[in-house]
Amino acid sequence: MSVRQGRAEKAAATREALVAAGRRLFASPGYFATSTEDLVRAAAVGTRGALYHHFADKRDLFLAVFHEVERDLASQAEEAGSGPVSLDSLRAGLHGYLEAAANHPEVQRIILIDGPSVLGWEEWRALEQHYGLGTFRALLEQGMTAGTLRAAPLEPLAHVLLASVNESALYIANAAHPESAKADARAAIDRLLDGLQPT
Repeated sequence: MSVRQGRAEKAAATREALVAAGRRLFASPGYFATSTEDLVRAAAVGTRGALYHHFADKRDLFLAVFHEVERDLASQAEEAGSGPVSLDSLRAGLHGYLEAAANHPEVQRIILIDGPSVLGWEEWRALEQHYGLGTFRALLEQGMTAGTLRAAPLEPLAHVLLASVNESALYIANAAHPESAKADARAAIDRLLDGLQPT
């Protein structure tokens, strides 16, 4: 291994350690309760210089963590939806996301609670659309083509579903009683999905 390769591997390992530490600490105790010193110590990378070598600031690290959590959610959704799309499989996928909003600390704190505050509403919404809209569009198109979902205008329906799930997830994440809020949100989503029952 060359010196350059060794440095590149060390740099990649340092960045990975910082993202992993950020993921743990941003999930609990949260972004605003976590200092750069906390991150450096948890990542065991020495000094804050290592953090600033890879990220412009704490917010930049948060953004990298946010992307990683979103990619993991997208991968889980792809695995869950690997079979034929039906109303039941679409419902199960949406229920799974609401379950994560209620019970998964990384999703709840990083994506839904701190995400809008740290990134700003507009950037947060743009990222949610980036990760969610394409998935919804593909699932709906597949189901409509197969006849397992009622035909409807694809593009606006994908936006409506994404908005409904995002708002439901925010409602759950910020509720005093998340389990009760989750049950109510699931019922509301189910009523919306009933309109896609094929005739």
